Amino acid sequence: MAKTIKTNALRILDKHNISYEAKSSIDMEIDHDASLIHKTLVARGVSNELYVFIIPLSNELDLKKAATAAQEKKILMLPEKELLQNTGYIKGGCSPIGMKKQYKTFLELRSSKMESLIVSGGKVKFRVRLHPDDLIRVVNGETFDLIKPTNSH
Repeated sequence: MAKTIKTNALRILDKHNISYEAKSSIDMEIDHDASLIHKTLVARGVSNELYVFIIPLSNELDLKKAATAAQEKKILMLPEKELLQNTGYIKGGCSPIGMKKQYKTFLELRSSKMESLIVSGGKVKFRVRLHPDDLIRVVNGETFDLIKPTNSH
C-alpha cells in the first residue's frame, strides 16, 4: 500500500476533523474535472499586509476586485522570491492551509457554491479535494467575487 504524504496542510485538516481526499496532481486530474482545481495566490496591499486569494486555475485574479475584498487601495502579487519566507511554501506547492501565518483569505464566490474543490496540498504536484465550506472554515476565509470576466464569444 502506498504511503500517504502528510503535509502540514493535511495535518491541519486532520486536527479539524475535515474530510478530504489527497493525491498527486496527476491522479487528481484523472479522477476529477479540471474545473475543480484552484490556485492559491498571495498578494500584498499598500498597507504591506499579505492576502491569500483562492480562484479557479483557469481564471485570472482581478486585482481591483481583490483590493476591494482586502479593503486596500491597491494590491500587487507577491514576488515569487518572497513566497517561501512569507508562507512556508514554494510556487506550485502553495496551499491556502497551513501557511506560516494565517493571512486574510478569500475564496472566489462562485467556487464557494461548488460540491468540492481542489487546492494544493502543500507540496508541488500534490493536491487535496475538500468541500468549500470546510476550506473557508479551516483558513477562516471569506467569499468574494475575485475573477476577471471571461470573454465568451
